[in-house]
Amino acid sequence: MISVQTDDFDPSAEYQSLRDSGSGTGAIVTFTGLVRDSGDLKDVQGLYLEHYPGMTEQVIQGLIDEASQRWDVRRARVIHRVGPLALRDQIVFVGVCSAHRGDAFKACEFIMDALKTSAPFWKKEITAEGEHWVEQKSGDRARSSRWE
Repeated sequence: MISVQTDDFDPSAEYQSLRDSGSGTGAIVTFTGLVRDSGDLKDVQGLYLEHYPGMTEQVIQGLIDEASQRWDVRRARVIHRVGPLALRDQIVFVGVCSAHRGDAFKACEFIMDALKTSAPFWKKEITAEGEHWVEQKSGDRARSSRWE
């Protein structure tokens, strides 16, 4: 299940949906990312995220499919917000169900790492001095490359 949306989401409702998804689930791992006040620039006041509609969802589905080939993934849920976001707003939710915690942790981390480097999202930081498009970080590339 994939959603690219402007609206906020409820992590507890998403967790409950994963929990109710069927038998065989022994572990659920979730990650929720938030807008923070620093990034490339100091005193970030917000973000603006854009995406490539259609292609973004296909790429995310491919990441879920790859995670499912590597680990026992019973169900996965990815929500990524786009548009204007304020400080402390939720940006992303990744949730993975598995029979065992190890697979759930690895799959969730893999999906999140790959989202940062593979999915067609563009992020602009907003500050009092202006706006700045954020470049992909070498640390994000390094984290993602460890799964190769």
